[in-house]
Amino acid sequence: MTQDDCIVFIVDDDQRICEALSELLAARSLASVAFNSIADYLAFPRPDLPGCLILDIELPDINGLEFQKQTDHDQHPPIVFITGHGDIPSSVRAIQRGAVDFLTKPFSETELIKSIHTAIDRDCDARLERAELMTLKRRLSSLTSRERQVLPLVVSGLLNKQAAAELGISEVTLQIHRSKIMHKMQAASLADLVRIAERLQVPVTHSRRAGTSSK
Repeated sequence: MTQDDCIVFIVDDDQRICEALSELLAARSLASVAFNSIADYLAFPRPDLPGCLILDIELPDINGLEFQKQTDHDQHPPIVFITGHGDIPSSVRAIQRGAVDFLTKPFSETELIKSIHTAIDRDCDARLERAELMTLKRRLSSLTSRERQVLPLVVSGLLNKQAAAELGISEVTLQIHRSKIMHKMQAASLADLVRIAERLQVPVTHSRRAGTSSK
């Protein structure tokens, strides 16, 4: 990776640590910005790039673990904790909340760089996932109100005549709506549409007439 591909944020109240980590990352062609507090980090206009947050535990304004607990994971890159006062319960909590690693000072350069790349890869995957979800949401918003009624019936596995009966429309009309939904959602098959609906958390609808309409 080059400096144009990603960025590493360093938050540590020890300026010597910040400088040492910045030099290490520069030598690995990784761009970085260092801060001595969470407040300074939050005030920085972060570029829209995949990244990693190297975060100390003991900070002057807020404990690193507490910041992780309070933060929205979509708003900040994956965290690699570094600390001179590590303990097993803290490391377990950090990992359970999504931290990539929990490194106790002194740690090896190889170990840190490996964790950083893991964090950046994870951030790239999360960004791709969010972008794909946004695209699906835009497609969903293009559906008409009637198509929004048809979608959950279709992905629930109902027969066309069952779904049509639920809405009080003809089976032919239901099939027209279904075709338009497939086109607008860019679903290659019904199975594909079901997977898309699951990602969008479209509620499953079961026919009240299933027992009488399936013959």
